[in-house]
Amino acid sequence: MAAQATNAGPWTLHPDRALPAEPAQRAIARELYQAVSTLPIISMHGHIDVGAIRRNDSFGDPAELFIIPDHYLVRMLVSQGYRHQDLGVRPRGGSAVETDHRLIWRRFAENWKLFRGTPTRYWMEHELVEIFGITQEPSAETADAIYDQLNAALATPEYRIRDLFDRFNIEILSTTDAPDSDLADHAALATDGWGDRVVPTFRPDNLFYPGRATWRADVASLAAQSGIEITDYSSFLAALQQRRFAFVAAGARATDHGHLTANTTPLEPAEAKRIFAEAMSGPVDAATSEAFAGNMLFESARMSVEDGLVMQLHPGVQRNHSERILNGFGPDNGFDIPESVEYTQALKPLLNAFGHEPGFRMILFTIDETVYSRELAPIAGAYPSVKLGAPWWFLDSPGGMARFRELTTETAGFYNTTGFVDDTRAFASIPARHDLARRIDAGFLSKLVSEHRLTLDEATETAIDLSYNLPLASYARRDSAFREERTT
Repeated sequence: MAAQATNAGPWTLHPDRALPAEPAQRAIARELYQAVSTLPIISMHGHIDVGAIRRNDSFGDPAELFIIPDHYLVRMLVSQGYRHQDLGVRPRGGSAVETDHRLIWRRFAENWKLFRGTPTRYWMEHELVEIFGITQEPSAETADAIYDQLNAALATPEYRIRDLFDRFNIEILSTTDAPDSDLADHAALATDGWGDRVVPTFRPDNLFYPGRATWRADVASLAAQSGIEITDYSSFLAALQQRRFAFVAAGARATDHGHLTANTTPLEPAEAKRIFAEAMSGPVDAATSEAFAGNMLFESARMSVEDGLVMQLHPGVQRNHSERILNGFGPDNGFDIPESVEYTQALKPLLNAFGHEPGFRMILFTIDETVYSRELAPIAGAYPSVKLGAPWWFLDSPGGMARFRELTTETAGFYNTTGFVDDTRAFASIPARHDLARRIDAGFLSKLVSEHRLTLDEATETAIDLSYNLPLASYARRDSAFREERTT
């Protein structure tokens, strides 16, 4: 059990939670974990609102912090019969929504057992006990007392976002930003001396799928922000490149691409121009939109060679699977479902063109475990430009992280991976997620030590690299010497 609660004492977390059960391995894992437990957090992919950091927002009340914005937590309760609006998620069109946040918290607390065995349970335990000092396990009986204690803490300056940023020991955090963002919040943070601590990430998905309903409006917004009149495919590419350079100037380290497939097949220039012109005039079908998106991944790799941004690819999620929830509540409300993904053939055009290009860097993510050993580890174990991102989304779990190491290490090693990337929208969960990843890696390394496949010194060095050095190196700015070499 990750937590211990008895009638005789307060709720506490076991110091060896998530470490191996076998005693000899646990002793080694405990030593490895201690070597990394206090290292700074490198949070290079996430969805924290940069404006909240700039304003140093408070988090409101417990329901606003823990429940309403957390689609992991909400989807579990919805799967058990609650409606989104019962949990404070506001429907479109002004329909009724629960506004009693204490009642929303009670609904969560009285259903605490639903989260047994899930990573949500681990994260919530860490947040409640380690961050807020809660000493009672959530339940129907303790809900109000916990709510009051949390509410009192959240009203203090010590629990505003910048104070917690320091308390969590976050060295750098990357936000995710639309291409037409004016980056004003990032500029303001830079003026405050936070320019190296909070950096943007370029996320252009909305511009790569011309079949989407908002595509022409998004292109118009890109034109307005870039200052480039977009009249054809060539000016569209020029506007994208301009915005990428603006992101680089604002401190960005990476781009991010959340496509349904990993297709990177380039179109013939005349065909790309034709599709763009057709889309500017009216709707295009799904197959045409998907083909254009694959072409734009290829173009993004070409641009990354020039501007140095690391290219992250997150394919394989059928987003907004429930049309009822999408139409009623909008996107990102817990109904995104994984699909199988093919990488070997899909990435071949891009990697043949850029995979050996000096300075090109690509990080691959998946939520399809079947490709870990068959496709992803061999690709990362061969191409100098490719690294494997951490287990993501549904695989950001104790079992998912352990299976990732088991299935990729023998082919790709540790040093063709990025270390942990938390990909969170919930700020208070960041230290919990990194703590869990460090414990799981310590457990995996302890097995290698106990089998005399690594020495303890080697395992300690590897644990430190996975927790700190590898994420820093994977997302490092490309140095000026490389830029000068490219331009001479």
